[in-house]
Amino acid sequence: MDDRTMFSAENCSIARTLQVVGERWSLLILREAFYGNRRFEQFQRRIGVARNLLASRLTTLVEHGILDRETYQEPGQRARQEYRLTDKGRDLYPILVALLDWGDRHVADPEGPAILLSHRECGAPVHAELRCDAGHGHLTARDVTGTPGPGARLLA
Repeated sequence: MDDRTMFSAENCSIARTLQVVGERWSLLILREAFYGNRRFEQFQRRIGVARNLLASRLTTLVEHGILDRETYQEPGQRARQEYRLTDKGRDLYPILVALLDWGDRHVADPEGPAILLSHRECGAPVHAELRCDAGHGHLTARDVTGTPGPGARLLA
């Protein structure tokens, strides 16, 4: 029997992460933030979400420290808010790249991917990669095992 089945999944980090960013609109807001969009109107125009849902998702991302809200003001206009990724938010980038990689392989248009990521310095394509701390790369699920961590709780 797998050791992991003896432990509760109630305090799973995947489930907790999904509670914060696992909703479609939240991930699309993050995509746009990584593309450099910061303003409510930009998010709304680019992803086509209803304004009330966008406001709700932005509030959640701010409350969880993924985005910071900052005031800006265009000349002759009222003060407005823009949203900037925090360090915690930028830590989500590999997740979005992994989703992009998966989508490019399995659900892209027949013509190919809509966007290609490349390293600014050398121009080589960028992909998400699973690596261990010893430096072994290109790992798959078959190369990895999970063991209960310090927060694991035995099933009752």
